[in-house]
Amino acid sequence: MSAIAVRIEQLPPMRVASVRAFSTAPERDAWEKLQVWAEDQGLLEDSQAHPVFGFNNPSPTRAGGPYGYEYWIRIGPEDAATGGIEVKDFPGGLYAVTTCKLFGDPSGTVMDVWKKLADWVTRNGHQWRQTHELERLHDPRVSGDEIVLDLYLPIES
Repeated sequence: MSAIAVRIEQLPPMRVASVRAFSTAPERDAWEKLQVWAEDQGLLEDSQAHPVFGFNNPSPTRAGGPYGYEYWIRIGPEDAATGGIEVKDFPGGLYAVTTCKLFGDPSGTVMDVWKKLADWVTRNGHQWRQTHELERLHDPRVSGDEIVLDLYLPIES
């Protein structure tokens, strides 16, 4: 496994449309619902203007058991949520960020990369801020074996 490259990034406050699922495959279940809504709104055409973030909510408590996963997509102040989509205001914040592939990353599995990022934060004197760790999809329209993620670990400024 190789080392990771880390950058510090300030995420701005943003208004997001949110979908959450609780199951043994909540990433898939929540994504299917958000994807239908976001495509209908034309939001998946520009991943810079409308980034997609996800995170465990709630985290798994036992292997193979159900857990939650929540997706957010940035929306504008004029955008309305419909069909079970919730609108939230995200305050933004400071994050340590690294990039990995969902499958076949030279640094290991996504969990391995999360661990390396947490170790990097500790070794470099940063304090872990208690809020959501985020996973940002580079391009939410690609197939599963092509998915690239930015992992965002919240840190104190």
